[in-house]
Amino acid sequence: MPRENFYIINYFKIIWILIAVIFTSSFFSYGQDPIFTQFYSNPVYLNPAFTGSNKCPRIVSNYRNQWPGFSGDFITTSITYDQYVDALKGGLGIVLLSDQIAKTLQSNEASFIYSYHQHLTRKFTLNFGMQGTYIQKSVDKNNLTFGDMIHPRRGFVFSSNDILSNPAPVNIFDFSAGLLGYTDKFYFGIASHHLTEPEISLMEGSASSSNKSILDRRYTVHMGTEISLVSKSIFTEENESLSPSLLFVQQGDFQQLNIGLYYTKGNYVIGAWYREGDSFIITLGMDTKVLRIGYSYDLTTSQLGAYSGGSHELSIALKVYCAPKKKTFRTMSCPSF
Repeated sequence: MPRENFYIINYFKIIWILIAVIFTSSFFSYGQDPIFTQFYSNPVYLNPAFTGSNKCPRIVSNYRNQWPGFSGDFITTSITYDQYVDALKGGLGIVLLSDQIAKTLQSNEASFIYSYHQHLTRKFTLNFGMQGTYIQKSVDKNNLTFGDMIHPRRGFVFSSNDILSNPAPVNIFDFSAGLLGYTDKFYFGIASHHLTEPEISLMEGSASSSNKSILDRRYTVHMGTEISLVSKSIFTEENESLSPSLLFVQQGDFQQLNIGLYYTKGNYVIGAWYREGDSFIITLGMDTKVLRIGYSYDLTTSQLGAYSGGSHELSIALKVYCAPKKKTFRTMSCPSF
């Protein structure tokens, strides 16, 4: 057996073992993570194996305002930095995220990521990412209301028997992992966040009762390809392509399936997506050598649609110049929004 094929077989054995470890568990639904509509504009947050997949350093900022029609704010912001490091044969990255829910629950995260890159064949590359995260969650008691505070006629007039055990923030250490395989035309990835399923209880006595609150594992599967519509010409650099993609996320009993298509012509991108049972999505973007800007709007199709106001999301990325990489460095044709 050729040595290259021997290595490939052994690598794929390792991959399937890792997949089994990552995805084998029992889980219950108590808490959910924010998910960006432009998930490929924040690839390191989507899957830690994306870290360093760009040939040069990049700084990405995302802002999401969900359901502005409701009172209270559902706002998520993030800043990501990652780059490839030759000496480490992989990428290093940092993710800072803030999630505000109805002016009551605040979650702040800081993640540090390393992703190892391995060329298995002349065309296929596999990345394995590992992520450590510090999470701080806090709640504003003044904005909380409970069922035992309600009088049948007079409304909220009682004091609640539900007491927060500690008004100070809850601090959590968490770990995640992901795999990414790609060629110059096709890619697929899997990731599992919150491998330790840390407890996030804020209520007194919840740690020892059936109401114990944990941060469930978040499983992500994504894949896509790029279809060139015109051949490259020496007279123009304006490429035209279609990029169908799929994203599936499961966290506890919650599932989300996104199916969509990007159309790219030159520096401009338009995307159309359907999030099963929830919304239609339109994305507009511009991608240059230095700057990438994207905007998306979620048109909610569920019963919340008439009141929620949909969701707005803005992404801005700065691609820092670096010296050309060696020929052994391989990039992928992955969407940027």
